[in-house]
Amino acid sequence: MIDEVVNAIRRNHALEHATVTVMLARTGADLRLVGRAVVDGFYVYGRVPTDLLRECALEALARLQRGDTGLAVTPLCGTNIAVGGVLGGVAAALALGRRPTLPNLPNACSAVSLSLMAAQPVGRWVQRHLTTRADLAGVEIAGIRRGLGGWVHKVETHSSV
Repeated sequence: MIDEVVNAIRRNHALEHATVTVMLARTGADLRLVGRAVVDGFYVYGRVPTDLLRECALEALARLQRGDTGLAVTPLCGTNIAVGGVLGGVAAALALGRRPTLPNLPNACSAVSLSLMAAQPVGRWVQRHLTTRADLAGVEIAGIRRGLGGWVHKVETHSSV
């Protein structure tokens, strides 16, 4: 049961990324969007025409189902920020040691800087292997609901698998 829920969210996370990537490619990078995957689809927050979202979601789904798995991973994902925070916190703690002192501060700053540089590639790895699942066989878009004057959309998905 829990595996089914987690895998549904991972698939919807991949579809959310792919949809936003397709949308940015069509319209340019001037869109201000936030996405959030849930078990039965994903939300897009930001002023987006519903028809454009539908077209991009359908294209993204088709491309993922054809094997364009690179669409599932993006440098714009909040996972990268979370990974950066965790790596930075661990790096600072290790550099400062049990008794943080002012002389250890340069080492902590260097360690945090290095960890933040690693956050993008590590974040992409985390997306690819933990937070998204690009295998969307049997997934279909069941509908798109619009709310809050067009500021929120929910792309509803259904899986036959």
